[in-house]
Amino acid sequence: MLDPRTLAERRDEIAESIRKRGGAADLDGAIAAHELVTAAQTRLNDANRERNEHQKLGKRPLAPDEREAHGAEGRRLKEAVAGLERDLGDARAALDEALQGIPNFVHPAVPEGGEDDFKELRRVGDPPRFDFAPRDHLEIGAELDLLDFESGARVAGQKFFYLRNEAALLEMALQRFALDRLVAEGFIPVVTPDVARPEVVAALGFSPKGPETQIYSLANADLCLVGTAEITLGGLYADTILEEDDLPIRLAGVSHCFRTEAGSHGRESKGLYRVHQFSKVEMFALTRPEDSEAMHDELLGHEERIYADLEIPYRVIDVASGDLGAPAWRKFDIEAWMPGRGEGGEWGEVTSTSNCTDYQARRLRTRFRRRDGKKNEPVHMLNGTAIAVSRTLIALLENHQQVDGSVTIPAALRPYTGFDRIGPKNDRV
Repeated sequence: MLDPRTLAERRDEIAESIRKRGGAADLDGAIAAHELVTAAQTRLNDANRERNEHQKLGKRPLAPDEREAHGAEGRRLKEAVAGLERDLGDARAALDEALQGIPNFVHPAVPEGGEDDFKELRRVGDPPRFDFAPRDHLEIGAELDLLDFESGARVAGQKFFYLRNEAALLEMALQRFALDRLVAEGFIPVVTPDVARPEVVAALGFSPKGPETQIYSLANADLCLVGTAEITLGGLYADTILEEDDLPIRLAGVSHCFRTEAGSHGRESKGLYRVHQFSKVEMFALTRPEDSEAMHDELLGHEERIYADLEIPYRVIDVASGDLGAPAWRKFDIEAWMPGRGEGGEWGEVTSTSNCTDYQARRLRTRFRRRDGKKNEPVHMLNGTAIAVSRTLIALLENHQQVDGSVTIPAALRPYTGFDRIGPKNDRV
């Protein structure tokens, strides 16, 4: 959330960021809600001061009738304070609800517009040129006995799947491949819970309820399945005060991810591209405010090196303002070339990395103490996908397919798989 104390002072900036995102938010309602909190806090402070002064008077000698009157007044003041505390709690709850609808600021370099108005920053690698008609990952998966969507649908429902044979080994190999690279760069490996409390989900900027939610809620438990380890990695430091020397903190979280994919249909969603469950290695960083832009570039660099090592052609885009999630100040996506998409191939998102500044940290109450010992400040939080296994499998299978029906394994991945190609069923490892 934004700092509620700055809503009125920075109203024009906030209104402009809302406009750029193409959304609607009751900014004036949030400002009014903060004013009500301030007024309620002032009334409570005044009442507590009066009560303290009254209690001091009770320490001097009092006549019996004075003592009775003093006691009655004390009880009245106690009840008044309790009522004002309830009023303040209600006002704060209303402010929290109002702040939920106010997104983060937008980086000044972010291109303005909707989903198709991104800015392409660079392309790395050339899409493969096949001397045969390339197949999509579903055809490859069926022919090589790697993917089983039919059984997944029968057991768990549509958009669930089984990975079989070498695909199951690729799942593990890709995770360890990414982790080894991140650990070498100072990331702490973490296997996170696959569930989180709704308040943690909301604090990270994900809506746990409502018709547009992408979050599964568990019946008979106050828990949600996480859509990304960003949620559980951020929650790890809730209500924490870190020392400046502790920062930056770099985490590499391994988790399953669950998404309802509400409203996600169409040709671009086929197969592994949009599924309800997949595995991911997620980068998460906590930094000082002045360091977060450099960390954002660092996370993007890790993503690029991973996909370059996998010999997958990709492009980097600066996501447009209207396509940013509420917590993101700026977001870069990596889109891999996927030969099986569309007519002749298309780009498809495989990673994203976002600088969320202090937007998540404020609600999580994650702060740090500077060396000079002055007032604690919210940290900046950033996230980035190292490997999303399902979409990476698409890019691997489709870009490295061969005319004989086999799929070659990039050299950098072979130490993790133990094989250098996936051949027909009668030619297995």
